[in-house]
Amino acid sequence: METLNLFIKSIFIDNMIFAYFLGMCSYLAVSKNVKTAMGLGIAVTFVLTITLPVNYLLENYILKSGALQWLGTEFAGIDLSFLSLILFIAVIASIVQLLEMVIEKYSPSLYNQLGIFLPLIAVNCAILGGALFMQQREFASVGQATVYGVGSGIGWWLAIVGIAAIREKLAYSNVPKPLRGIGITFIVTGLMGIAFMSFLGIKL
Repeated sequence: METLNLFIKSIFIDNMIFAYFLGMCSYLAVSKNVKTAMGLGIAVTFVLTITLPVNYLLENYILKSGALQWLGTEFAGIDLSFLSLILFIAVIASIVQLLEMVIEKYSPSLYNQLGIFLPLIAVNCAILGGALFMQQREFASVGQATVYGVGSGIGWWLAIVGIAAIREKLAYSNVPKPLRGIGITFIVTGLMGIAFMSFLGIKL
């Protein structure tokens, strides 16, 4: 039940876009049509799902104070936590590079549509934010870290696909000229954030 609660919370309550405004650059730039937004959302979910458990294992078995105790008692006092940020980023960049090669091989059209924003997943603050939240919240197991990664990815995917669907409809709407484009997108994002706040009372 605790794991399910974490999963639901990471999607709706601790949503990367609407609660923490992480990954806004890609969210705003790639949300002009649903197909492209869907592809990027799935890619971000995949990267979060893979990188969070890997970074959890790095954090708990190599980086934090006493993590190297499994090598022997003489290593118990070693603290490598100062390396956590650079190693988290290295893991994320490696997974994104792998994902980029797979998409280029099997879906060239999606690869061309995503353009520069596909390699930029490596510096998407939602991905690094997930790893840092994992570190801050000190999850009890790698399973919880994985569930949090999947939920955070699905939350980001829901946000970008939702705004893309709305923006496609807005293209045929009579939006006042000063608000067209990014202006109305910010307003709709704010309204979606307020809507997601209605989930704050959920506790399974």
